[in-house]
Amino acid sequence: MVKKLIIWDFDGVIANTEDLWLKNRQELLKSKLGINWDWHKINNHLRGMSDKTKQEKLSDLGVQTDETFWKDAFLMDLEVMQRKKFVLAPGIEKIFELPIQQCIATGGVFDKTMLKIKNVGIEKYFSSSQIFTADMVLNGKPEPDLFLLACQKMGFEPKDAVVIEDSIAGLKAALAAHCTPIAFLGFYTNEQKKYVSYLQNLNIDYVCQSMQEVYDVIQKLF
Repeated sequence: MVKKLIIWDFDGVIANTEDLWLKNRQELLKSKLGINWDWHKINNHLRGMSDKTKQEKLSDLGVQTDETFWKDAFLMDLEVMQRKKFVLAPGIEKIFELPIQQCIATGGVFDKTMLKIKNVGIEKYFSSSQIFTADMVLNGKPEPDLFLLACQKMGFEPKDAVVIEDSIAGLKAALAAHCTPIAFLGFYTNEQKKYVSYLQNLNIDYVCQSMQEVYDVIQKLF
């Protein structure tokens, strides 16, 4: 079946920003709560989730965080964006320029996402009406709400949509929404045998190490 819509995650796909936000949460857990999680643990438990879902996940793990914690995390993220220019995944603009309907559905909040889009200079590809964020839905990834909203607003059925994601939470959300997931492993965090094995267990058919590979898959699906 020919697909009609590309839904992009942002962090860890469009740009390698996911690691920056996770490092900020890792730092705050240590400085505010005395919890010294290593990178593997922070990445394993919190990758690919909105801050709301991160808070819920931490609570499930017995770690209680308050409103101040998450306000501080947001301010740390803004500071990073002010001093650091993000770099797009190599080759991604070749896909943006295809004559295919595309949008972004990310676990960030809307205002922060618009700043990230401006930071990497892709405003010409995505208007505000093509941006869908975790604060627009009740449940964040790994629940399907965000991708279902994106499909609805863009005017397509989920079966007609391809979701490009890097995180397990995001890929599970794509599957739950009955979209076709593409796992992008182009950034180093996910280049690990255990992760690829987990993707195979999820029955992810398309696993790509570069945007050229993503491009090739899209040529087959659209």
